[in-house]
Amino acid sequence: MQSGTNIRRIKACLQNNVSERNYDPEDQCGTNGCSVVKKKPKVSFYMLHEGVGVALVTVFILVLWGLVHFSLQQLVFGKATGEFNAVRARKHLERITSVGPRPVGSRENEVLTVNFLLEQIEHIKTISASGPNSVTVDVQRPTGSYKFLGGITSYCKVSNIAVRLEPKAGAQHLMLANCHFDTVANSPGASDDAVSCAVMLEVLHSLANLSTPLRHGVVFLFNGAEETMQQASHGFITQHPWAKQVRAFINLEAVGVGGKELVFQTGPENPWLIQAYKHAAKHPFASVVGQEIFQRRLIPSDTDFRIYRDFGNIPGIDLAFIENGFIYHTKYDTPDRILTDSIQRAGDNILAVLKHLVMSEELADSSEYRHGNTVFFDLLGMVVVAYPAHVGTIINYITAIATFLYLFKKCFHPSNMGCCYVKELACATVAVILSWLVTLLTVIFVAFVYHLKHTFSSGNVPFLVYSGSSMPLLTPLTLCVCLFLLQGVRHLEVGELYFDVSLLLWCGALVYFTAHSLCSAYVPMLMVAFPLATKLLLAREFKLRGASVKYSVLYQLGLALPYVHFMSLIWLVFEIFTPTLGRINTYPPDVVLATIVTFTTLFFSSFFLHFIYLARSTKWLLAGLGTVFTVLLLLVSCGMFFPYTADPSGPRPKRVSIQHTTRIVHGLDGQVESRDSGLWINSCDYTGMQHITPIIPEINDTIKTNCQEDRPFCGFPWFGSDKNNWYLPAPEVFPKSPVEFQLLSKEETKWGTVRLTFEVKGPSHMSLYLMPHRGASLSSWWFGDGTPQLYLAREYFIFYTHGLDAPAWNFWFQIQEGPEGMISVAISSHYYFGEDQRTVQLDDMLQRFPKWAFPSSWVSTYHMYRY
Repeated sequence: MQSGTNIRRIKACLQNNVSERNYDPEDQCGTNGCSVVKKKPKVSFYMLHEGVGVALVTVFILVLWGLVHFSLQQLVFGKATGEFNAVRARKHLERITSVGPRPVGSRENEVLTVNFLLEQIEHIKTISASGPNSVTVDVQRPTGSYKFLGGITSYCKVSNIAVRLEPKAGAQHLMLANCHFDTVANSPGASDDAVSCAVMLEVLHSLANLSTPLRHGVVFLFNGAEETMQQASHGFITQHPWAKQVRAFINLEAVGVGGKELVFQTGPENPWLIQAYKHAAKHPFASVVGQEIFQRRLIPSDTDFRIYRDFGNIPGIDLAFIENGFIYHTKYDTPDRILTDSIQRAGDNILAVLKHLVMSEELADSSEYRHGNTVFFDLLGMVVVAYPAHVGTIINYITAIATFLYLFKKCFHPSNMGCCYVKELACATVAVILSWLVTLLTVIFVAFVYHLKHTFSSGNVPFLVYSGSSMPLLTPLTLCVCLFLLQGVRHLEVGELYFDVSLLLWCGALVYFTAHSLCSAYVPMLMVAFPLATKLLLAREFKLRGASVKYSVLYQLGLALPYVHFMSLIWLVFEIFTPTLGRINTYPPDVVLATIVTFTTLFFSSFFLHFIYLARSTKWLLAGLGTVFTVLLLLVSCGMFFPYTADPSGPRPKRVSIQHTTRIVHGLDGQVESRDSGLWINSCDYTGMQHITPIIPEINDTIKTNCQEDRPFCGFPWFGSDKNNWYLPAPEVFPKSPVEFQLLSKEETKWGTVRLTFEVKGPSHMSLYLMPHRGASLSSWWFGDGTPQLYLAREYFIFYTHGLDAPAWNFWFQIQEGPEGMISVAISSHYYFGEDQRTVQLDDMLQRFPKWAFPSSWVSTYHMYRY
């Protein structure tokens, strides 16, 4: 009788949301009618008022976000030491960008920028001549070719300025610091990557004027061909005599404009490098999560890091400015958008880390210190936590074991006779996972509404919209779990049960990440260790007083560190992914962002929902979340958000590429079979031309083109082309420096193949496409290591770049003839600068584009030959 009475009392308390009850939570029984455990003195057991619970969580989130925001906005802490002069570095930045865009092969890149850098380096060399260190300058113009991301890149006489700083007695071991001064077409490239070269000039100035000799040397490489598949860095590391002495490197890059520079790659497997950064960097900002995202190619970008790692077999540190990626590679990447404090913090960090490394013992024999990966992350930019990955594995498994012991102990607690706890934990876990699916489907539905209404794009929607739409996601989650658990509760409080479910799911993620050797497993480790430790420390307080305000505040304080770090990671993910998705046109970015937002909210809310179930009621909270969710859904459905803006304070342009091109197809006899000309238009995001058509009616889906299967690369003149192509007829182009393509020889070899040798003269950027006819096959060629590598199913791709005064491009390949002949060869030329870059028709079209669009434009040609 007493057992049944207790069960009815507990259920009545939960269902009627009473604020105080006189029973011990452990003085309960299972569903099988077990006897009562030893009775204990009656205590007052409090449940939070709904408003108090919401207020506590809200204040907690706002305080943590305030700390994260302050950390992100405060670029430099304290006063500058005077070792690095950001004002002088800014003057270098403004001088470099004053010449405008600097594509490889242009006078701006090969002459004006090179001369300015040499002038500044000579000045540094002069004023430091009496010091203990010496400065040596070498201008390199390398030529080569190599396999790169499925294709081949070939280059001739690109520019490198290498500056060697070492003690006057000489140095056997060298550290490498790398930046690039070239840009993509139509962008001044202040952040990518002129500011890095400006920083390096000033770091060189500081180190060259030290009063003490360096222990090791430093090579400052100002490379002039990074935007062309990292050609200049390949030329240095494979051909320059100094490269053999390089033991490690620091690469300065950008995927955004200004802000804080992030260490997003290190190694491989050289933990001493991140330890050097940890000890020396004055304003640390690093994340192994970024490294694993980048190295899994979730971001369509690459840096010179790959070249030094793969071709030089040397370890390094990759840093990049990541903020405001919406204007990366656009005309808006100007010096005025880069704060002087950003330059100061980058300079302070690079100078300090370089000084540390050139004085270190590790640099002398870096291979001796190579042992596995490193877990590393910063805490609000104040300190870097770094430890070997194998140590992290031990910590992770210890945390997982402690969690399972905690749950295992609950299973055998006297109050859980009859395996009630196991059943309820399993059922609650299933309920939570189902609610996640409901939430995910709900948000994906909203994303498709955005997509169908053409109102939501990663090109423009502010971060606040994501944040504002996150909380309503809790509506289906909370509702599903509440309905399920309140029906099945027996002897454990819903809040306590949900806490255990969250702990179990995070622990599952921890074990999975650790088993797959992911360094980012430290994130679920933090989200397990701190809540578990907090819960154990507050067990007595909860047992005696229940969900009191004191318990709630102490519980939140215990979650502060993992949650503040989790918030930083959330910002990092959105800061990088949101603009990046605006440069991808293969799938709707809305669905990707919807998924990221959903899982972010689910993870973030996991231990906060504990408070919802400890409250007396949740009806007002659910009603509020449901209302916000409905209002936002109506707003986006009615087209309240436009994906682009030309606001000077924060432009978020639509990216379009336009080529005024002429295509000429030659038959087997060399005669012209067909020719056409037009404006070849590519949309760089998923929205296509739907926002452009109302403004420029000629650009519509009636002129959208399809792949021509009988032509190399579908007859497209640009290797970046894809299904989003529009072709508007226009007059033929006549470049003053037309491409000259000539078959020099055709020889049969003793192996039964035919060797074709060609000579090409043309602009600095050309693309070569080879498509063997059916039954024919390439056996060898001049490029790379001599072994042909398919780029697509039937085609081969070679991207070629040259600097000034380059000779004709000569190459050959051997092909086995098939029943349908040998091969179709196409050569595409690109005029990225100079008088050949523009035509009257192209300029007229550019004038018609809206201000919120950024059309990157140039002239190109496409010549195809059959053999």
